[in-house]
Amino acid sequence: MLTAKNLKGNWGTLLLPINEDNSIDFGRLGNELDYMTAAKIDGIYSNGTAGEFHNQSEAEFDKIQELMAEKCRRAGMPFQIGASHPSPLISLERLRRARSLNPSAFQIILPDWVTPNSKERTDFIAGMVDAAADIPLVLYNPPHAKQVLNPSDLQELSKTFPQLIGVKLAGGNEDWFRQMKWSIDSFSVFVPGHFLATGFATGVADGAYSNVACINPKAAQDWWNQMQTDIRSAISLQERILAFFEECIVPFKNAGFSNPALDKLLAAVGGWSDIGTRLRWPYRWIPPDVVKKVADRAKYHLPEFFKVQL
Repeated sequence: MLTAKNLKGNWGTLLLPINEDNSIDFGRLGNELDYMTAAKIDGIYSNGTAGEFHNQSEAEFDKIQELMAEKCRRAGMPFQIGASHPSPLISLERLRRARSLNPSAFQIILPDWVTPNSKERTDFIAGMVDAAADIPLVLYNPPHAKQVLNPSDLQELSKTFPQLIGVKLAGGNEDWFRQMKWSIDSFSVFVPGHFLATGFATGVADGAYSNVACINPKAAQDWWNQMQTDIRSAISLQERILAFFEECIVPFKNAGFSNPALDKLLAAVGGWSDIGTRLRWPYRWIPPDVVKKVADRAKYHLPEFFKVQL
C-alpha cells in the first residue's frame, strides 16, 4: 500500500487509443499496458486529464480500470485509479465501484462545475475518504482547476485527512517550494515531468505523473534513477527536455491544442506503443502527419530517449 513516504518516482499515464469510430481500442490499450509494465516504471495511473476521464461512459470507465488492474497485478506493478469526474456524485460512484480492484491509491479532483467553499471541500474529501476505506487518496489539483490550492490549504488538508497522502500539481517558484517544505517526509508532492529534476533538487518534489514518460517510459525511469545519484546531469537533461518542448510542443499548445493532445503527440513521437494522436469527439487532436518532423527534433534534443531498450 502506498504511503506519504513511499509514494515517489516516475509514474506513467494510461492514454486511450481511439478508433476512427470514436470507440476505445482495448486491444491497443492492453498492448500499451504490457509495454509500461515491462519498462518497470515506478507505477501506472489511469484517468488523469490525458486519460480523458472527462469523456468516458461509466461502462468504459469500469472496463479500463479492470484491464489495468489485471495487467498490473500480473506484473506486480503499483497502480492508481483516477476516480475523478467534474460531478462529485459520479466521482464517488466511480470510487465505490473500483474499490474491489484494490488499487495502490485513488486519484481524485475537487468538484469542478460549482466551485466548493472550504467547508464543502472538506465534506467532499471526507466522503471520498470514507468510501475508499483503507485505500489512500491522492489529490489532482492542476493549474486549470477552478480551485487551485495554495501550500497552506494543502497543509491543512494533510493534517485533517491522513489518508490523503499526496498531491499532483504544477509546482511553483522558489518561494512556493519554500512554503512546501512542511511536506517533506509527510506528504507526497508530484510536479510536472518536465520540471522533475529541479523540483527534486529542492527536496520537495517526490516524483511526477510524467508527460516525459509519454515519450519513453523506460527512458523517463532512467532519468529518475539518475536524479538519485547525479542531479547535475539530470538537470542538464531537463534543460534539453525543456528546449525540445519549447521548440516543438509549446507551439501546439499556443495553437489551442489541449494537454491530452500534447501528451498523445509525445507518445506518438516516442513510438513505443500504437496509441495514436486521436482524441474523442469533440476535442481536436494533432494530425499524425506532423509526428515524423517532431520526432526528428526529439532525436536531436534527446537522443538517449530513442536508444533505450527494454
